[in-house]
Amino acid sequence: MTLRKIAPALVAAFLGLAAAPAVAADLPAKPVYKAPVVDLFNPWMIRLRALGVVTRNSGTVDQIAGSSLTTTDSLVPELDITYFFTRNIAAELILGVTKHSVSGTGTIAGVDVGKAWLLPPTLTLQYHFTDWGAFKPYIGAGVNYTFFFSQSAAGGTVTSSHLKNTAAPALQIGFDYMIDRHWGINVDVKKLWLRPSWDGIVGGAPMTGKVNLDPWLIGAGVTYKF
Repeated sequence: MTLRKIAPALVAAFLGLAAAPAVAADLPAKPVYKAPVVDLFNPWMIRLRALGVVTRNSGTVDQIAGSSLTTTDSLVPELDITYFFTRNIAAELILGVTKHSVSGTGTIAGVDVGKAWLLPPTLTLQYHFTDWGAFKPYIGAGVNYTFFFSQSAAGGTVTSSHLKNTAAPALQIGFDYMIDRHWGINVDVKKLWLRPSWDGIVGGAPMTGKVNLDPWLIGAGVTYKF
């Protein structure tokens, strides 16, 4: 084949290659998809709070007319563990111990009854509101069961003092204010209707009664969400 015959074929091939980018440019661009941002959800949260236990000054000794009992308040550290079933529904368990003294009022005013340590684990089911950004209020309701231990009578007139373990209903309201994804501050208030029975020996005679603690649990502290 002569050069005269080959030249037209080479020119045609060259023009076809030159036109290819223009054709490709006319084609619609393919959409570029980005991977969605994953919103990580970890169900665990813990809080460390300073907890004020403010009790109700009420109670009676059954065998002594006009008698009443009063209980000291307490300030203690407290740990709570929260598990979120969903972004709104969670369960919280609080753990801590408090120490209280019981003394007489009314017709037994001035009588020191005794002291006791309390372990009051409280489990609540909560609803968390999530529509206010960093401010996350919640409400809850649940049950408390208080264990009394290391109990001691005051001595003298009262030679035995014993509070019985007791269950109680609990209501709760509070909020977390999240500083960042993990850290925040917490304010929490609970009300317990805790009324343990009491028995002891006063002046050599066995006595029974009831101590109406009904405490407010008022706490503030630090939140950490995993």
